[in-house]
Amino acid sequence: MNPIRVMIVDDHDVVRRGLAIFLQSFDDLELVGQASNGYEALEVCREVNPDIILMDLKMPEMDGIAATRAIRREHPHVQIVALTSFRDDDSVQAMMDAGAIGYLMKNSSIDELARTILSVSSSSTT
Repeated sequence: MNPIRVMIVDDHDVVRRGLAIFLQSFDDLELVGQASNGYEALEVCREVNPDIILMDLKMPEMDGIAATRAIRREHPHVQIVALTSFRDDDSVQAMMDAGAIGYLMKNSSIDELARTILSVSSSSTT
């Protein structure tokens, strides 16, 4: 079975690096791209065609909600999981309305993140 192709979108470099290190520790997950805002996310998504995007909610230039809406329009097969630091139900709901399949708090455990990615991937292939 091919690894799940994951892309990270977050405006904080340290978050992207931490998630990248985490992804590299799993044989069935492959980091295929990174972006620091929604505009970059659209460009990188076109280049790398990920299976799943871990998308920050709040970013400068183009936030996660607008980026999710645009990516789902162009790439309906790409599954998006929102990442957020704050439990802001309105923003999370807006992200879900834009096409995200779920969300995780940034302080979630590594195991919870892995379970979410694997769950999202398996639900998109059935």
